[in-house]
Amino acid sequence: MIELEGMPELIDPVMVCAFEGWNDAADSATAAVSHLEREWDAKVFAALDGEEYYDFQVNRPTVWMDGDTRKITWPTTRLSLVRLTEPKPRDVVLVRGIEPSMRWRAFCNELLGLAHELGVELVVQLGALLGDTPHTRPVPVSGTTSDEGLARELNVEESRYEGPTGIVGVLQEACAHAGMPAVTFWAAVPHYVSQPPNPKATLGLLGRLEDLLEVRLPLGDLAEDARAWQTGVDQLAAEDSEVAEYVRTLEQARDTEELPEASGEAIAKEFEKYLRRRNED
Repeated sequence: MIELEGMPELIDPVMVCAFEGWNDAADSATAAVSHLEREWDAKVFAALDGEEYYDFQVNRPTVWMDGDTRKITWPTTRLSLVRLTEPKPRDVVLVRGIEPSMRWRAFCNELLGLAHELGVELVVQLGALLGDTPHTRPVPVSGTTSDEGLARELNVEESRYEGPTGIVGVLQEACAHAGMPAVTFWAAVPHYVSQPPNPKATLGLLGRLEDLLEVRLPLGDLAEDARAWQTGVDQLAAEDSEVAEYVRTLEQARDTEELPEASGEAIAKEFEKYLRRRNED
């Protein structure tokens, strides 16, 4: 680890992670953490040594000018800190990096070692995947955990996935083996419009994080960006009859699946939750 500043003492800390790569469709998850870093003016206090985990021919460093001085930014994973005061004092550790090229188990052990040292009580990972979902409907965001008790407490699914996985899945299991409570939220990104950015998916992930933390997140222009993104995709779809027909098919399938849940009670609960979050008084 490259420690940039002294390790801080934290209050009721939660760690929120996102990684570029396989688990980050349309850069939706890393965009969510990056957004919080900007809006909260998060302070970087540590970084992992990129030499240990990255192939620099795959993830190349970048050169930039700082005045008259040339500098290099190396691929790595950085940790930054946000101190919240409302509705109660709480610290959030934001982790944003790149899926490692090598030594995944060591990578997870180092992150979890930092989490234990900081007194982190919950690890939240954000991810995004491509799916058969229409861009015109709310972004499906699912939650998974390897902890049966936490699944009941947070009302998320206990993971039953089998197949290839990325660093998000590996870190989830590492947390389970280390006894660290962890949950992952996945946003489904329409596979027919997979190029970044996707502010609508980013907004969906932040909505689930907001519910979990029970704190009002600074959303900035994301809602407006999401509307503009959807309008742009609407226009592109309208120009291709096959795409337009495919979107209508996805809409019908999605509406049929969700019809049983669209009860008055469910809608009322969602509206009450929205009001609680947005109550300025």
